[in-house]
Amino acid sequence: MKLLTILFTTFILALVGTYIFQGKPDFLFSGNLGMAVFIVFTGFSHFKFQKGMAMMIPDFLPGKMFWVYFTGILEIAAGIGLMIPSIREITAILLIIFYVLVFIANINSSRKNINIFKADYTGPGMKYLYTQRIPMQLILIAWAWYFGIYLN
Repeated sequence: MKLLTILFTTFILALVGTYIFQGKPDFLFSGNLGMAVFIVFTGFSHFKFQKGMAMMIPDFLPGKMFWVYFTGILEIAAGIGLMIPSIREITAILLIIFYVLVFIANINSSRKNINIFKADYTGPGMKYLYTQRIPMQLILIAWAWYFGIYLN
């Protein structure tokens, strides 16, 4: 859940900033900026922790490093897309689909106790999936829907 700190902190700072500079908080901008910063941050982590990320990918998918880099680039592009009003809604829809599909890798990672930061099998396992990853995934999906589709 540490990653959600990035989302919420950016959101709150953007709300305060828009209030100071515009005289009222801009929820649409702040919500999308929060998700954009979050998803760009996680996108760059694919390049820093590529070995651990590759371990998450299910065995039936070939070219694990390709998928690590590809999804990292997709996440960075999604962050940019959320900040462009004309493509925000389609970006949010694709991001929700991405979050659902990526959850398969999260299940695989938890079942194998993968620690993506160390690229070994000392990770938190299924408890992490149930207590942290599922709630976080639901928050991310709801956030992308609310700020990227509903308020848009």
